[in-house]
Amino acid sequence: MNKMQSETTISPRELQRRLAAGQPGCLLDVRSPGEYATAHVPGARLLPLDELDPAAFQRERAGDGSPVYVICQSGGRARRAIEKLERAGVTGGVLVEGGTQAWLEAGLPVNRGTSRVLPLMRQVQITVGFLGAAGSLLALTVNPLFAVVPLVMGGGLLIAGVTGFCGLALVLARMPWNKTTTCTSTTTCCTSESK
Repeated sequence: MNKMQSETTISPRELQRRLAAGQPGCLLDVRSPGEYATAHVPGARLLPLDELDPAAFQRERAGDGSPVYVICQSGGRARRAIEKLERAGVTGGVLVEGGTQAWLEAGLPVNRGTSRVLPLMRQVQITVGFLGAAGSLLALTVNPLFAVVPLVMGGGLLIAGVTGFCGLALVLARMPWNKTTTCTSTTTCCTSESK
């Protein structure tokens, strides 16, 4: 395995340098189509985490030993995508540190679309906030058993914070408003020949 394949993380600036230099590699964006349509790294191929088929991806890349750079919004979904790919035998997965958020904060170029979909984590925050407040209000005014709702929401946030896994985010990513995209670059080939 060469040095490029053995890396496990890369900074947005280093990835930008490699992409600009034309170095071979595949850049996968594993966010929802709505998030991708809002802003994505030029040349990134959309392959949402919940639709990622490692076996199909492996067949598509047959013989291509170049790195697979994986990016999401902040790093959690990309980490899970790399683990999923590795379990299927796909090697060379490299996590883009800090995800698209870090890429934007670094002032690097992005393709922006017209999507009006809120980022997935904001959707999670709104859902948890609403259900927590509604459950508390109902527990105070209707029945104390409604206190279970904010308890479950708080427990879910605790688990998400400790493990980096947010089940609610995966559920919300499957909602119809997160499945639509106006971008046409989702079919970008992910092999070294296309770079």
